Amino acid sequence: MEINWGIIGVGDVCEIKSGPAFNAIPHSRLVAVMRRSSALARDYAQRHGVPKWYDDADALIGDPDINAIYIATPPHVHAYYTQKAAEAGKTVYVEKPMARTHAECLDMVDTCKKAGVPLFVAYYRRALPNFLAIRRWIEDGIIGDIRFVDIQVHKPLMPDIVGASKNPDNWRTDPEIAGGGYFHDLACHQLDMMDFLLGPIEEASGYSLNQAGIYKADDLVTGHFRFKNGLPGMGSWCFNLSENAQKEVTTIYGSKGTLAFPFFGDHSVTLHVEGREPENHRFDIPVNIQAPLIQTIVDQVKGVGHCPSTGESGARTNRVMEWIIGV
Repeated sequence: MEINWGIIGVGDVCEIKSGPAFNAIPHSRLVAVMRRSSALARDYAQRHGVPKWYDDADALIGDPDINAIYIATPPHVHAYYTQKAAEAGKTVYVEKPMARTHAECLDMVDTCKKAGVPLFVAYYRRALPNFLAIRRWIEDGIIGDIRFVDIQVHKPLMPDIVGASKNPDNWRTDPEIAGGGYFHDLACHQLDMMDFLLGPIEEASGYSLNQAGIYKADDLVTGHFRFKNGLPGMGSWCFNLSENAQKEVTTIYGSKGTLAFPFFGDHSVTLHVEGREPENHRFDIPVNIQAPLIQTIVDQVKGVGHCPSTGESGARTNRVMEWIIGV
C-alpha cells in the first residue's frame, strides 16, 4: 500500500520540518500541495518536485490520487479541514496545537471515528531520539523515583523560538486564530511530552494575563498540574521579559538525580545522577525533523506499526492548556 499525501497550507513549516519527509519515507509520496495563493502553491510544488498544486482545498481533498491529508494551516481551520478530509475517507495528519479548543479536538476525534479514518497530530518530539532516551532513562530508574517536573519558558516579546519578526501582529498571538498566544503555540509541545513521558495529566490549574499589552493574547501563564499517577508538576511561560532574562529548560527531578533539557533549538539532555559528574548527551536529529513521526504514521496506516501521537493524545494536551488558563 502506498500512502499518497496532499498538504493543505504549505507555509514555512513545510519547507524543511515536514514537507520533504513525505518523499523520503518508503511507501510514502507527496502528490499535491495547496495554498490560497496560486503563485505560492505553484512555487512550492516546482521547488520540491511535487506533481500537483491547488489553490482550493476542496479540490485537493477530492483528488482521487490522494489517500492522506496533512493539514498544516493555523489552528482555526484544523477542525474544518479535518471534517472534510475524514468525510472523503482520507487519513488525517494535523499540525499542533491540534485545534483552538478542547471541544474542537473532541469533534475532530469523533468525526474521524465515525468516518473510520485515523487521526494523527504533529507532536513529532514523541519520535525523536533525545526524548525516547529520556523516556528510557525514566523507565530504567536512572534518576530514581520521579518527584516532580518544572517547565520554564522565559522569553522576550519577540521570542526567537518562533521566528517572530519585529511586527507583533501575527496569527500566533491572535486568539481567534491560534486559540491563545505563544503559550498555546509552544507549551503544547511540552505538555504533550509530559503526557508521553509520565502519563496523562488529570488535573491542572493556573493563572494567565496580558502584562505588556502589545497583542490580544496573554503573555504570561503560570500553572500547576498533577499526573494520573499522582506526580506533581509546575510551569511558567513568560513572553515579556528582557533579553538577559531568557531561559528555556524543563527539569524532571528524581530521588537520585535530574534530567534537564530544552525543547527549542538545542537537542541535548543533561543527566545528573547523585555522586556522578553531570553528563551532557547530544543527539543526531534529522533535518526534516518530523520524518520519524511521519514514518510511524505510514507504518500504522500500512498495518505494520503504531504512531504515538493520536487525536486522543492531542486532545488531552488542549484540555490541560484550558485547565491552566482557567477556561
